[in-house]
Amino acid sequence: MTRPPFHLAFPVNDLATARQFYGELLGCNEGRSSAEWIDFDFRGHQIVTHLAPNAAGDRANTHVDGHGVPVPHFGLVLNMDEWRELAKKLEDAGTEFVIAPTVRFKGKPGEQATMFLRDPAGNALEFKAFADPDLLFAS
Repeated sequence: MTRPPFHLAFPVNDLATARQFYGELLGCNEGRSSAEWIDFDFRGHQIVTHLAPNAAGDRANTHVDGHGVPVPHFGLVLNMDEWRELAKKLEDAGTEFVIAPTVRFKGKPGEQATMFLRDPAGNALEFKAFADPDLLFAS
């Protein structure tokens, strides 16, 4: 089933830093841009960093499987090989994780590999993967 791409616009403190993080570290191709925003291809989805100093970052935490999860956050569900590759790349780059790469809900429906990190503006991102992708919405 083909799903339409989503669009997400969010604040950042500095466009050059956002360009380095999303473009160079995460490997997102850059689309259109101006002096106030940059479009990125987030694995087929459009994310747009808007210059809005001091407006970024999470505002709450919720507890999920024993971890404090930052809210709001966004990210991608990758296949397991892609997730492992990204985790290694981020670890090798010295990324400071909010929640280091781990597996949660072990042995339960929805078991998943996950990691949380922040972009330089403080926006929280989650990358996850399922050994069985059909369990994405398992309850």
